[in-house]
Amino acid sequence: MERFIPIFLIAVSASLWGMIAIFVRTLSDAGFTSMEIVTLRVVTAVIILGIIGIFRYPKQMTIKVSDVKLFIGTGILSIVFFNWCYFTSINQLNLSFAVILLYTSPAFVVILSSIFLKERMNQKKLLSVLGTIIGCILIAGVSLNDTGTMNLAGLVTGLGAGLGYALYSIFGKFALNKYTPFTVTLYTFLIAAITLLPITGLWEKARLLVNGEVLLYSVGLGLLPTVIAYIFYTKGLEKVESSKAAIVATVEPVVATILSVFLYRESFGLLQFTGTAVILLSVIFINLPKDYGSKKHKEKASIT
Repeated sequence: MERFIPIFLIAVSASLWGMIAIFVRTLSDAGFTSMEIVTLRVVTAVIILGIIGIFRYPKQMTIKVSDVKLFIGTGILSIVFFNWCYFTSINQLNLSFAVILLYTSPAFVVILSSIFLKERMNQKKLLSVLGTIIGCILIAGVSLNDTGTMNLAGLVTGLGAGLGYALYSIFGKFALNKYTPFTVTLYTFLIAAITLLPITGLWEKARLLVNGEVLLYSVGLGLLPTVIAYIFYTKGLEKVESSKAAIVATVEPVVATILSVFLYRESFGLLQFTGTAVILLSVIFINLPKDYGSKKHKEKASIT
């Protein structure tokens, strides 16, 4: 049972990421651009983590200067790069294609983790990755009539979003060899905030934050799908292979789709239902014990 706790933490974090549209739509309606919302997210996360750190984990708030490179990896090459690529691809492609390209991330993680983390690439992982990608395609509901919107810039930035999304699992693993999940999360968002603030000039819209609803949703965005989600994911990453964690995290579009049906009355047809089932089955499949098949075979043999 204990071996499933990290998997549970990763699944919860992905579910929280799936809620992000609730916050993003409200903040977008309030007048913030996509990258300003990302900046607001990381800055709010740093403030929350800083307060928690001062009162709860003061000893976990320091790192070696030489290790900043690890958090440039998680903060800039992952968080900043991924968001920039994703929003660029959305402007270049249909949203459904952009979403599919983003969720090529488990494939990137499987490949990169086998190269840099020496994680074994096996048939089980490859089948699970294929299942999650097919599931995302079905959930997005891509039509063959949409192919006219494809272009090279959109494809490159879409795949870049998948790569950037994947890099957190890779750099996060290296960072966890030296630091706790709290420290990794704190410095990831601190580096991201330092990078994004001068680029977006978020302070120019400080007047909007006086609005009670905007402030509430900003804190919610920084707390639920950011601080809690990333701490849970990073904690799960301590005990789980990066490749497996990335596959489990694909429950995010499942949760996002279900919420969109109940909150925004968006359509949920047979394709979306099938895609949801395929993703969940892929996640279950990757988490089956290694000896699951042999146990069933032995049980069957003993009966006969």
